[in-house]
Amino acid sequence: MKVLKSPAVLILVGAIAGIVFGLVVGEWAANLKFVGDIFIRLIQMSIVPLVASSVIVATGAMTGAGAGRMAGATFGWMLGFAVVAAFVGWGLAELIQPGTGMRYDGALDPALTDSAAETAVGWQQTVTGFVSTNVVEAMATGAMVPIIVFALLFGLALNRYTAVNGPTVVLPFFEQVQAIVLLMIRYVMLLAPIGVFCLLADLAGRVGFAVVTTALAYLGATLAGVVIISALYLVVVVAVTRLNPLLMPAKLAEQTVVAVTTTSSAVTFPTVLKNAVEKFGISKRVADFTLCLGMTMGSCGAVLNYTIVVLFIAQASGVSLSPGDIALGMALAVLLNIGTITVPGGFPVVAIFLATSLDLPIEAAGLLIAVDWFTGILRTFLNVNGDTMVALLVAHGAGEIDRDVYAGTKSAVEPVPEEAAA
Repeated sequence: MKVLKSPAVLILVGAIAGIVFGLVVGEWAANLKFVGDIFIRLIQMSIVPLVASSVIVATGAMTGAGAGRMAGATFGWMLGFAVVAAFVGWGLAELIQPGTGMRYDGALDPALTDSAAETAVGWQQTVTGFVSTNVVEAMATGAMVPIIVFALLFGLALNRYTAVNGPTVVLPFFEQVQAIVLLMIRYVMLLAPIGVFCLLADLAGRVGFAVVTTALAYLGATLAGVVIISALYLVVVVAVTRLNPLLMPAKLAEQTVVAVTTTSSAVTFPTVLKNAVEKFGISKRVADFTLCLGMTMGSCGAVLNYTIVVLFIAQASGVSLSPGDIALGMALAVLLNIGTITVPGGFPVVAIFLATSLDLPIEAAGLLIAVDWFTGILRTFLNVNGDTMVALLVAHGAGEIDRDVYAGTKSAVEPVPEEAAA
């Protein structure tokens, strides 16, 4: 059947089978985790060259006043939705009180406390860290924000150089790098059903479904926030672009499945980039620019979750936060969404950093670590699909949405040759 050949369906089948297998065989499923880790690493090793080349191509090829408008629109929409997400998280945490009645009864890894202490620096140091003294080192360590800063400056300089001296071989070179990396990732994604099966089999074998019961109110608050902000995205996009909202679920299906099964915006990024052009009709230059920035800066799911985490830790610890503390927690949530969601597994350090910054008991964060995989699903779902919504808004403002492609009456130009992708 044709439906069984769909990447989204195959990945979903792998996810369900992995959970069932893990629950049946128990801890033995941990022996399969290395296969899932290899799959994640294959994707991760492609992210730095893909992001760097995409940003350079997007900024290097921009011309005229439209370039500044596109950048302004991208940052404006992202920041606006991030602030809204912080307020939604605060409101839901106050309403639901997810931490009330909770008690911490486990031990934290001391290494997490040390890592969080190193992270808890002033905002000046945080902003300074956005600029690397060695871009090669930043690429080696996967520090996405410094890489994007370098790529933006390089692309802008290339843009100016080309305008003064005429076309060079540099821009076509990066265009070809981008196309080749996308093709490489398409090959890797053929392994996605197997990789996802192994990852979820390990998780189910180790913790089962019992972990959910330790923080149902916390999960419920996060889920409610995701629903509210997703609805807001949809309302704003439809009101601004006048696109048919009934077509969106099917277009978002593939990237949603990848997002919720890997809990990684970075791993999902190639799928999002491809779908933006091929399914939503967003122009390639808008997709390259907006989605690359969105992967590290347009993370409403992270902002929502981190705001709830601040209130949860305070409530679980019996600490009453002042309005200033709450405002600081929300500001930190907005700041921390930059560059912290590209790979799974970073939540424990973030949670402890938030607790440390607000002088809250670090131990309370232990209540959240066991269920982070589930909140990671919700965060990544909103991060990934929110990026696409922002790209639609930016593309509409630039007049660069192919409505025939969106309607499905026309095929978009493939970002890589069809014969190579086959």
